[in-house]
Amino acid sequence: MSSTGNSTYEGFTAEERAAMKEHAQERKKAARRSSRADKAAQDQRDVLAKIAEMPESDRIMAERLHAVITAGAPALAPKLWYGMPAYALDGKIVCHFQPAAKFGTRYATLGFSDLANLDDGPMWAAAFALTEVTAEVEARVGALVEQAMS
Repeated sequence: MSSTGNSTYEGFTAEERAAMKEHAQERKKAARRSSRADKAAQDQRDVLAKIAEMPESDRIMAERLHAVITAGAPALAPKLWYGMPAYALDGKIVCHFQPAAKFGTRYATLGFSDLANLDDGPMWAAAFALTEVTAEVEARVGALVEQAMS
């Protein structure tokens, strides 16, 4: 908002409001699950179902990233986070995939939280733009996930 008053705050976008509603639903659903094993199994099914709903270009990337992340870091548990596939350690998000269609952006993003051990001096990347997942990208993601968990 400018100090001259020429701009007005419009609030959250429709996409942001939808993501917040999804997050609230995810938390309610998780609270109703009875056992830890039931939660993990349902979280996995929820992530795979959300990936299956994505537009083709996002879905293909999400499927490949899901395979790389779950194979390379079996300690990370898949779960939905604001309606996006995410991977958590002890319930805390370490990384997530934001499809391009989620907020109408020109590329998808693989993001890491502050729990990821990606530190490299006083500045390092914590999110990566993706337009496709090639073998090279899979290798880089695998290395990043391994480093994040170190």
